[in-house]
Amino acid sequence: MAERIPVDEHARFVRSLLAPLGARPTERVRLDDALGRITASPVESPIALPPFRNAQMDGFAVRGADVAEAPVELPVAGEIAAAPGAPADLAPGTAVRIMTGAPVPAGADAVVPVEDTEPGDAGSVRILRGRAVGEYVREPGSDLAAGSDVLPPGLRLAPRHLAAAAASGLTALLVRERVRVAVISTGSELVAPGEPIGPGEIPDANGTALVAAVRAAGAVVVHTARVRDDVATLHAELDAAVDAGAELVLTSGGISQGAYEVVRELIEPLGAWVGSVAMQPGGPQATGVYRGVPLIGFPGNPVSAQLSFALFVAPSLRAIAGLPPAGTDRLALAEPVASVAGRRQYLRGRRTPDGRAEPVGGPGSHLVAALAASDLLIVVPEEVTRLDAGALVDTVDL
Repeated sequence: MAERIPVDEHARFVRSLLAPLGARPTERVRLDDALGRITASPVESPIALPPFRNAQMDGFAVRGADVAEAPVELPVAGEIAAAPGAPADLAPGTAVRIMTGAPVPAGADAVVPVEDTEPGDAGSVRILRGRAVGEYVREPGSDLAAGSDVLPPGLRLAPRHLAAAAASGLTALLVRERVRVAVISTGSELVAPGEPIGPGEIPDANGTALVAAVRAAGAVVVHTARVRDDVATLHAELDAAVDAGAELVLTSGGISQGAYEVVRELIEPLGAWVGSVAMQPGGPQATGVYRGVPLIGFPGNPVSAQLSFALFVAPSLRAIAGLPPAGTDRLALAEPVASVAGRRQYLRGRRTPDGRAEPVGGPGSHLVAALAASDLLIVVPEEVTRLDAGALVDTVDL
């Protein structure tokens, strides 16, 4: 077997392979589909926010001068609801009942909250506390002037941003296109989750895991496939993935040293690198380009495939999508651990209530239940073969 390459060297190469994907084209999407997307340019509001003078409270619209010497009793000239239409002007010496958000009539310059009033005689209202000019009146443009930017470029859209866009009367936003990814699982032993399992068959966990991981990293899946160990079938699926618009192809399985390594058989003659990285789990790795599209091959063991994505591909996709990198920390070990010399070990673990890193399960690359019970990776450096409880270790959040 060829010499294993260092983890950091492989990570740098994958990062360089994916770097061109960072120059994203743009597309216009409806607000309903814009959550989590990245704005491609400044978003201008065509209207003022708020667009008209309106009441901040339920109460009575008045002239400030008429209530300056409260308590005072004023006749009620009518009622204004938060509804379409322009209200009649307010005559001096009168009040009008008004609801929150309703347009303040011309002539009124203050709103007295309903709790500062009480019913008067014969359809009047008694104002118990006066209000100065402008109190509880929202002026047009007091939040944002028409023509101003309501959202900046490069912003990852959260619900509050979509609310501001909707309040501006916008129905769609110009955003960066998401990276389009294809996910292909290989192995004649694989069946779809939920299908009956025959002798020697297993459910395909990698397809589900990698599709979910791609989406969690801010990209979109445009093609999926489950391929038996047949080069011609894999060749057809790779073509289908590229034809579907994939900008990145991820495969799992078929890159080790044994027989039936279908990915290796197909892509090595095309100039791809298929080899081993000095890590455990996840040693077998592959990188190449198929019809101009980057291809990253992961091992078939489900833990190896998921960790490989998290360590090598997720950082680039998350950066392109405007997502923060995975969290890291330095924690004390809750118990001793052993490792293999010359390989960087990624032990599955969880943070204990007292803030230590506790290993979960063993080092096996098939332990999907142990991975599901974990919330971090414990990193053991290549030169370390044993760490005692209490030793400080680097951790990566899952």
